Amino acid sequence: MKAQIQVTEGLQRKLNVEIPKETVQSTFQKVYQQIQRNVEIKGFRKGKVPLATVKTMYKGRVEGDVAQELISSHYPTALKDQKIDPINYPEFEFEDPSETKDFSFSAIFDVRPEVKVKKWEGLEVDKERLAIDSKKVDQILENVRASKVTYVDILDNRAAAMGDTAVIDFDGFVDGKPLENGAGRDQNLELGSNQFIEGYEEGIVGMKIGENRALNLRFPKPYHSAALEDKPVEFKVTLKGLKRKELPELNDELLKSIGTNQTVEEFKKTVVADLEQTDKKRIDDSFKNRLLKKLVEANPVDVPASLLKDQKAALIEDFKKRMGEQGMQPTEFEDYVQKWDADFAKTAAEMIQSSFLIDKLAQEHDLICKREDIDAKFEEYAKQTNIEVARIKDWYAKPEQMSRLTYMITEDKVVKMLTDKAKVKEVDAKEIKDEQN
Repeated sequence: MKAQIQVTEGLQRKLNVEIPKETVQSTFQKVYQQIQRNVEIKGFRKGKVPLATVKTMYKGRVEGDVAQELISSHYPTALKDQKIDPINYPEFEFEDPSETKDFSFSAIFDVRPEVKVKKWEGLEVDKERLAIDSKKVDQILENVRASKVTYVDILDNRAAAMGDTAVIDFDGFVDGKPLENGAGRDQNLELGSNQFIEGYEEGIVGMKIGENRALNLRFPKPYHSAALEDKPVEFKVTLKGLKRKELPELNDELLKSIGTNQTVEEFKKTVVADLEQTDKKRIDDSFKNRLLKKLVEANPVDVPASLLKDQKAALIEDFKKRMGEQGMQPTEFEDYVQKWDADFAKTAAEMIQSSFLIDKLAQEHDLICKREDIDAKFEEYAKQTNIEVARIKDWYAKPEQMSRLTYMITEDKVVKMLTDKAKVKEVDAKEIKDEQN
């Protein structure tokens, strides 16, 4: 066997392998004999079919089996001989083998870049200052009150106003025909809540109980139903009643009704603590992203094209899932991906570069995840979730789960080392630049 490595482009390599015809012939013979032992052909007993007959009938199938056998047996040896370690599954190029010729194949793959960490101490990174907005606390308390809201009929002989809850019957028409799923009876609609299309709630303002009104509006663009985008629509509305919301007082009795025995002051402290915990995690995650970006900027690393392609696709798929859950339409998604294609690629490249740098720093500073780190993490998870350690271990017995956990632990250890040596500046949230993707 002869093997030669060829540098094609960037981190891509092409391994050319040539196998002598004697080996090819013996492989053909081996495959034909395997078929001969097992094939059943009318007129012959099993295992007694003449080899010449087998060759005539199974030549096409055998060529594929021989190629697979030759590649699978010689590819690992060629890699070892050339002292090269691919970072992705290769693409193979070859022609059908012949019993009378040498067999050649090529394997195209990427290799790991050479990683040198020149600067990791003293990275200058901004970190958002933890500051709980009192408005968030107030909003949560208002949400508790709203969970026990009651509605009281408005008996005054007055017109509907923003903030009222209107009780309506309505029928929708498009092109003079009833709109599918466009009718309702005794529907409660809070005016100003923007539950309906633009102009609908505004059109009810000023109506009096018992009044009928036709609202000539237009569906927005884009709209969740492509067939209705930007189409004129008429809604015939009858106002049957008006109600106002009454919110209960925030007191200990109200808190008991939602399942807590805390006093109002204790509950407020719990709300603040929960917000602090949530915001701290968000701030820490955001800080880590900026820290690793600074590390990448200070230590550029070549990115294998195959990894970039896969990572970018994973980012887009994750984005598609998240945006789909928020109601983004497929056409909107495609437009967004095209518009921000370069940003997806940049983020994917930074993620790959940071992973290489983390691995290198972990090796150089003895920060690679150890067994005791994993056991400590299991204990931590058990305390957080009240799940038995044994059950947590069962979950992480899966190779893919354990791989994610060990990398996360290694990454956390490296990030802590970087943070301890970084020049961290705490700033207000408004001073933090927006992070895309």
